[in-house]
Amino acid sequence: MLKDFTKMETFLTVVREKSFSKASKKLGISQPAVTQQIKLLEDYIDGKIVDRKKNGIRLTKIGEELHKIAIKLDKCIVNSEKEMIKLLNKDIVFILGASTMVGNYILPGILNKIQEEISNEVMLKIADSKNITQELMEKKVDFAILETPVFNDDLIFREWIEDELFLVSKSPLPKLVKKEDLYNFHWICREETSHTRKITQVAFDAMGIDCKTFDLRSVVTGSTAVKQMVLKAPELDTPTVSFISKYMIKDEIESGQLHYSRIKGHKLSRTLYLTYLKERKHDAIIDSIVNYLLNRKRV
Repeated sequence: MLKDFTKMETFLTVVREKSFSKASKKLGISQPAVTQQIKLLEDYIDGKIVDRKKNGIRLTKIGEELHKIAIKLDKCIVNSEKEMIKLLNKDIVFILGASTMVGNYILPGILNKIQEEISNEVMLKIADSKNITQELMEKKVDFAILETPVFNDDLIFREWIEDELFLVSKSPLPKLVKKEDLYNFHWICREETSHTRKITQVAFDAMGIDCKTFDLRSVVTGSTAVKQMVLKAPELDTPTVSFISKYMIKDEIESGQLHYSRIKGHKLSRTLYLTYLKERKHDAIIDSIVNYLLNRKRV
């Protein structure tokens, strides 16, 4: 019944006009049709909602409660229609939030496709995962793609694609290195609070490696800064290395500026997440973006 708002609209019109006959003229339907729709509502809720008087109509107690509900529904529909009109006229900008690696290295290649998918302009906002999540909660961002999920009961998280961390250097590296070889490199590392550092620490613990004994040359805040430090490392017999997302070094690997390796028997990876507010789980635009991205597992 609620999916068919026509009867509710008839009910609201009867209340506003205080007359079945005036409501029929307002709606452009016959008076018997108005009477029939009110009767169907009464049958649905199993109670009388309107008493017809000589000088108009009077709502019953149940009718008064139904009227409150109908007003709320009417407001929701009106607001939705306004949003749809804005969307059709492209008067709104959809704000897509992304954590740093995703925003700088993955989304530039598919942002135009996302805009085409929703037929609307998209503004990309990039920050760390914590700040993007906060902006999502404050409704300053419509949708987010995160490399470090900040789980919250008000948010929906959908697993998207896997991001692998490669051991990277501008010096040639073997395809696989043994865990004991890690002690022979010069290292550039992320700060201890970073997600990348936590992933590598878990892997090192599993391998029984004490990274505190590494030849540490620099601790850097930010993944882009790490890549630049590796690129500008001095040419030495001992390679300078770091763990960097495979998406960040794709161009440099193809051009030969950087080389990568994996640790034999171990894979360092993380999942990237699509994130949005639970209250928007039936939002048509959100659904379109989620479906597009989930069907696009390679970027």
